[in-house]
Amino acid sequence: MFVITLRFADKTKAPSLMDGHNARIKRGFDDGVFLLVGSLQPNAGGMILAHDTSHAELETRVQDDPFVAHGVVSAEILQVTPARTDDRLTFLKA
Repeated sequence: MFVITLRFADKTKAPSLMDGHNARIKRGFDDGVFLLVGSLQPNAGGMILAHDTSHAELETRVQDDPFVAHGVVSAEILQVTPARTDDRLTFLKA
C-alpha cells in the first residue's frame, strides 16, 4: 500500500493543467490502483491512497501527472506495510 502526498509548489499553473490532472486521477481509479484521493488541509495539496501496484509503476504514474511534471506539486511516495486493519480493509494486507 502507498500514500502519495502532493504538496503545492506553484499553484499559478494549476488551472491550466487541472483537466489533465483529473484525467490521471480518474485513470488511477479506473485501473483499480487508487483507493482514495483527498485534499491536504488547509489548501496544502493532495493525498492519494494506492495499492496493488509496485513502487516503480506508481512512480511512473505519479511522474506522468501534469501537476507533477510541470511543478505545480512536489510528490512523495510513502510505502506502508499494514500490520492491523479493520475487517473491511483486510484486502490491503494481501
